[in-house]
Amino acid sequence: MCGILAILGCSDDSQAKRVRVLELSRRLRHRGPDWSGLYQHGDNYLAHQRLAVIDPASGDQPLFNEDKTIVVTVNGEIYNHEELRKRLKNHKFRTGSDCAVIAHLYEEYGEDFVNMLDGIFSFVLLDTRDNSFMVARDAIGVTSLYIGWGLDGSVMVSSEMKGLNDDCEHFEVFPPGHLYSSKLGGFKQWYNPAWFNESVPSTPYEPLAIRQAFENAVVKRLMSDVPFGVLLSGGLDSSLVASITARHMAESKAAKQWGDQLHSFCVGLEGSPDLKAGKEVAEYLGTVHHEFHFTVQDGIDAIEDVIYHVETYDVTSIRASTPMFLMSRKIKSLGVKMVLSGEGSDEIFGGYLYFHKAPNKQEFHQETCRKIKALHKYDCLRANKATSAFGLEARVPFLDKEFINTAMSLDPESKMIKPEEGRIEKWVLRKAFDDEERPYLPKHILYRQKEQFSDGVGYSWIDGLKDHAAQNVNDKMMSNAAHIFPHNTPKTKEAYYYRMIFERFFPQNSARLTVPGGATVACSTAKAVEWDASWSNNMDPSGRAAIGVHLSAYDGSNVAALPLAPLKAIDDMPMMRGQEVV
Repeated sequence: MCGILAILGCSDDSQAKRVRVLELSRRLRHRGPDWSGLYQHGDNYLAHQRLAVIDPASGDQPLFNEDKTIVVTVNGEIYNHEELRKRLKNHKFRTGSDCAVIAHLYEEYGEDFVNMLDGIFSFVLLDTRDNSFMVARDAIGVTSLYIGWGLDGSVMVSSEMKGLNDDCEHFEVFPPGHLYSSKLGGFKQWYNPAWFNESVPSTPYEPLAIRQAFENAVVKRLMSDVPFGVLLSGGLDSSLVASITARHMAESKAAKQWGDQLHSFCVGLEGSPDLKAGKEVAEYLGTVHHEFHFTVQDGIDAIEDVIYHVETYDVTSIRASTPMFLMSRKIKSLGVKMVLSGEGSDEIFGGYLYFHKAPNKQEFHQETCRKIKALHKYDCLRANKATSAFGLEARVPFLDKEFINTAMSLDPESKMIKPEEGRIEKWVLRKAFDDEERPYLPKHILYRQKEQFSDGVGYSWIDGLKDHAAQNVNDKMMSNAAHIFPHNTPKTKEAYYYRMIFERFFPQNSARLTVPGGATVACSTAKAVEWDASWSNNMDPSGRAAIGVHLSAYDGSNVAALPLAPLKAIDDMPMMRGQEVV
């Protein structure tokens, strides 16, 4: 992931302002340590910190059209850039960068081209012919982006909050699936798929359709000119990503340059569930596996850095971001610049354990819609910023637009969890890859119970965080919490501890408003808390808060493994080859 920063229409074209823009852009250099760029046109400034993954030799930014009248600073990857170049035959490209198509698409189609992009992106485009500009963010919000407004009439845009929080009168999260246009004077939603209205779909479940769509999503993300790997916790989602990547690795451009041996990475406390499962999957797939161990104290020592980089005080995000943050540093030290990861599956398929209590298919489907729409505040935020802290890029194939459309068009009855029928969480995904002739994964991994990342790295991790917070936040502090923090008042000592650190780094009211709040159990939305009255007494985002569902639930009433009906193999299911890597 790169870092972008733009200040537009600030009524100041002085050298002092240029120096200030450079200072702010340096705050994002961890995202893009390979090169820095700054373009100035009057009182408009576009800055870029580059992580070179595609065309490292000539793809420096900002990017231009032929006559340099259109200027773009971009963070992201455009997976269909070669297809788009074929539609722009009359245009001459200055670089081989996948993002170079953006300026030319604007020339050809105006501001209505964004939906043509297949990828993850945040960009600012300046048209110097009339000093107009547009800003856009990808459909789900895999890339992070903020927008702010200054008293001088300027608009500021930054990949991270730290790039603009000190210079804006007001700032906020840039909404995913939207563009901001100076010509329109505001936001416009460009991403509006059928599932957005939350009406219940009715497409019958076809395992092959799910398998093919996901294989395609993984294969297109193997586009890279630098070494890459996979994050492998041993859970269903990361294991499927790793399995498909291993099957298609030899076809990738990177394999021809760097070899076709896939590297996998896992992090955890000594003896954690993820380390054990990750190693087993790696041996099965034949990857070069790297295990990274950390202690509870290592994690606690990193908390302040994590909050500074991830820019949140949300409890579950910090719990999960810390091991990912530590792992990312180790991965980057090995020379790897990009990894594939498994975020998004639980939101699409109802994989969190609280979905066991969904009362009907309508509630189930609407909750998945709410979860996907909120991903940019939670898992996408974590995956993007915890890795970018060390100049590492995370790609998430489950959040491919085409795959989401396929999965969210299913009749949600097929996603419902029915243990008496052998249907555990994410059953439709598991069944789609249950191939007896050429197995993707060992059967017990394919049907392993969901572990949230912050749990899977080791149960004592969360317990240790709670103990540490209790040593730093006393009862008297908690009694005044509503007065000190009237917005999103922390309900636990752990939440209070994180909030204190966040406010020290980001004291502005706009900053605290960027972080979500509300009741949650096992990562549910506030609406889903209503599904079980007992949850109101056990409000914790850990999967172990799903009492009566998780095998190691907090209340000590560990439940027996849910009975599985005999698993019927799906006959004649050949491996789907996916599209060719471009």
